[in-house]
Amino acid sequence: MTATREGVLAALRTITDPASGQDIVTAGIVRALDVEGGSARFVLEIDPTRAESYAPVRDAAEAAARAAGAASVSAVLTAHSDKAPPDLKPARKPAREGPQKVPGVDRIIAIASGKGGVGKSTVAANLACALAAEGRRVGLLDADVYGPSQPRMLGIADRPASPDGKTILPLRNHGVTMMSIGLMVAEGQAVIWRGPMLMGALQQMLMQVEWGGLDVLIVDLPPGTGDVQLTLSQKAALTGAIVVSTPQDVALLDARKGIDMFDKLNVPVLGLIENMSTHVCSNCGHEEHIFGHGGVGAEARRLGVPLLAEIPLHLDIRLAADDGTPVVVAKPDSAQASAFRAVARDLVAQGLA
Repeated sequence: MTATREGVLAALRTITDPASGQDIVTAGIVRALDVEGGSARFVLEIDPTRAESYAPVRDAAEAAARAAGAASVSAVLTAHSDKAPPDLKPARKPAREGPQKVPGVDRIIAIASGKGGVGKSTVAANLACALAAEGRRVGLLDADVYGPSQPRMLGIADRPASPDGKTILPLRNHGVTMMSIGLMVAEGQAVIWRGPMLMGALQQMLMQVEWGGLDVLIVDLPPGTGDVQLTLSQKAALTGAIVVSTPQDVALLDARKGIDMFDKLNVPVLGLIENMSTHVCSNCGHEEHIFGHGGVGAEARRLGVPLLAEIPLHLDIRLAADDGTPVVVAKPDSAQASAFRAVARDLVAQGLA
């Protein structure tokens, strides 16, 4: 007779568990039963305090298995334990969770917009230069990876150096230390990256750039509510965000989404800026609200946050940006520059920059 698993189980059911009065199979004592090639192996898992009284049970179980046709039988008594098995994996360093401070940077302010074309990057460049003019140590991170414009706006064309292949040395102009993916690729060359590559580049530009000692790092975000915004908010300890919008309803619809995103990510909104707020004709002096007026101010009042500035639509702002010298530097005494300087002074006074 050749032993089978079913036959051995049937034989073991004839053995009584002295603790429960049930047979040892029903009582759940028999574990890891393996019947193969005429051999039977199993474990009897018992209460460790009663090990001595179960020796006869083991002997009876072995005899029953042999009677069921097993040529050799191995029955092992093992004690039941509620302890978890030992963790044999190598020890890992605890993962760093939550937003982290960027080395050498005291504060980080994100400049955001719900949609493109509202002048967010122009505001970021001029605000950075205005803070530098107020005596602050300022950095500018161009995180608008798909449309990096800060190299042109700050008049920087050189490539950053990396002395050790790990640390990146940023470039500097107009008193602002700047880093941008636009410095790594040829002007006009498209950056065609999926999300993971995008996130890796952002983290490198944050954590591996030798920013030095900065009072404030301005981050020029891409428009919308995507991967870059989420990664920045999760990885870096942000002081807050400034949302830029033009006055028309379509822009405000998207700006509200950006504000809602920062609210969900627990990033304070420091205030709103209405860009292209009004246009004054350079010939006749007539003032006209081309995109409407007051919409951003009304939204700021609804949210209970400051309206930081109303920036006019002016040719000098555009020409200065295209020439690589923001209007705050090119024409520091102009009304356009004064609007940015007022925002900078306000942020410094509040200890935000």
